[in-house]
Amino acid sequence: MIPANERVVLRGSGLNVDDRELVDGKTVSVTVSFVDLLTVPDGKRERQLLLGERVTQIEDDNGWSFVQTVSGYVGYLPSPALTTGSEPTHFVSTLATHAYEASDMKTPDLMYLSFGSRVTVLSEERKFMETSVGYVPKGHLRPLDRPLTDPAAAAQMFFGVPYLWGGNASLGIDCSGLVSAAFAACGHIVPGDSDLQEMSFGDLTPNNSKYSRGDLIFWDGHVAIVVDESTLIHANAHHMACRYESISQAIDRISAQGYGPVTAHRRVLS
Repeated sequence: MIPANERVVLRGSGLNVDDRELVDGKTVSVTVSFVDLLTVPDGKRERQLLLGERVTQIEDDNGWSFVQTVSGYVGYLPSPALTTGSEPTHFVSTLATHAYEASDMKTPDLMYLSFGSRVTVLSEERKFMETSVGYVPKGHLRPLDRPLTDPAAAAQMFFGVPYLWGGNASLGIDCSGLVSAAFAACGHIVPGDSDLQEMSFGDLTPNNSKYSRGDLIFWDGHVAIVVDESTLIHANAHHMACRYESISQAIDRISAQGYGPVTAHRRVLS
C-alpha cells in the first residue's frame, strides 16, 4: 500500500514526489478504544486500530490524519484519535476489559478495552494496574515482552464474537482480523488482509500436508486458523460470527457456495 496521497509522500517510500511534499512522518498512538481506518475521510472502513497501536502520521489536514500502520496499511483517522503519548508496556490478554476511575470495580468505568489493546502501566496495586487510561484489573494485562505462545488459543477466545467486515476488536471481527489479533498477541507482525497473509505470512506446506494447530487455511478472500487436525476456527459471514467448523465441512460448504477450493495452506509456527 502506497504511503502517499495527492499532497504528500512519506520519505523513504521510493515514490516519485512530483509536485507533492516529501515528509518524514512521526510516530503516534491511537488514544481511543478502537477507531476505523478509512480509505478517505468519511469513507469506508478498511480495518480497525486499537488503543495504543502505533502508526506513522504522514499528514494532519483539516482534522484528518493520513497514516501508515505497522502492517503497511494506509488510510485516514480522525486526528483527535491520535496522541504522541508514552510507549505502551502491556497489552490486554483477555477478550475484553475495562479501565476504571480507581482501583475499585465499583468506580465508574472510563473505557472499554478489547483484546490486544496496549496501555502504559504507571504503577501496580494488589488487584489493579494504574495505566495511562485508568485502572485495569491486573489479571487482564500482560507485558509486551511476554507475548502469548499459542495463536489458536488466542483465536478461540473470540468464539461467538459477531462478524464485522474490517473489524479487529472483540465487539466485531472478520477473518483476517482474527488472524491478525491472534498472531500479533504472540509477537508476530501480521499483514492486515487475507490476500496479503496468503502471499507472505508463514511458509507454504507441501501438498496434502496434515493440518497442525496454528496453521492457516486460505480460500479466495477468506482465511481460517486450524485448532486441530480436523477442526478450524474462523470469523465468517455464513455464521455472522466467529465459529468452530469441521475442516472438511468448511471446505465442502465454501466450495458449494461458489467460493472455490482451498488456495493455500501455510504454517507460521515451526
